[in-house]
Amino acid sequence: MAKILEQIRATYQPEPEPKLELVHGFVKGRVSIIMPAYNESDCICKSVADVRNQFGNVCTDYEIIVVDDGSTDDTRKLVESLSDPKVRVVGYDRNHGKGHAFRMGFRLATGEFTFLVDSDSEIRAKELITYFEALGSTDIAIGSKRHPRSVVRTPIIRRILSLGFNVFERLLTGVRAKDTQAGFKGAKSSVFYQILPLITAKRYSFDLEFLAVASLFDFKVYELPVFIDLKALVDPRIVFRMVIDVLGIAYRLRITRWYQKNILSMSDTYDPMIKW
Repeated sequence: MAKILEQIRATYQPEPEPKLELVHGFVKGRVSIIMPAYNESDCICKSVADVRNQFGNVCTDYEIIVVDDGSTDDTRKLVESLSDPKVRVVGYDRNHGKGHAFRMGFRLATGEFTFLVDSDSEIRAKELITYFEALGSTDIAIGSKRHPRSVVRTPIIRRILSLGFNVFERLLTGVRAKDTQAGFKGAKSSVFYQILPLITAKRYSFDLEFLAVASLFDFKVYELPVFIDLKALVDPRIVFRMVIDVLGIAYRLRITRWYQKNILSMSDTYDPMIKW
């Protein structure tokens, strides 16, 4: 019997693994979903399940990358306990913000398309298939609470602040999107790859800076409907930080033209005067 097994092993040739087709270095057709998370132990498992169900209905080859942005609760442990082959978790000990977390997650992304999804399930695509359809002919597809088909449930004061902030940022940066801050965005991974080296914002203004830099590359942006259910009011400290960040983006864009100067070298050398 032993000799027979040795003969079988000697003649056995394993089937070669199928060669993955790449698009600009990313796996063709695969979708990478990045979920920055900070102290989301109360909802992270449900959020991951919701994202898995939502994306699983429109594609088969996808990966979910949860980035634990310095949580002090059990967020990371809960994601690790899922033991789901579709889900990976990466983390670090200090909270840096959504922008930084997305950049860390993108380092692990392998898909042709990458989506940024909030980890609290408060914002999600209303019709996810339309995002994939849009990315067939455009570079970036973003959720917009001002899309006529969006469903938005937020306190009235938050709506007023959101509208005022959007006017403020559009005037200073020239970004044309009617809503930059909705936490659901998708783009070709090659687009993120080109833009991220020029991103300086680590926290809440990441979305605005991403779109501002995208405009310099002449990338096409398409706004699509989302479902938003936000009950909490905005922290005044967050509003103050966002205003400062917008002023910084406008300064680099309009005055020093830092983005334009670095767009060819793709250097990541900016050292902000104010480090949040």
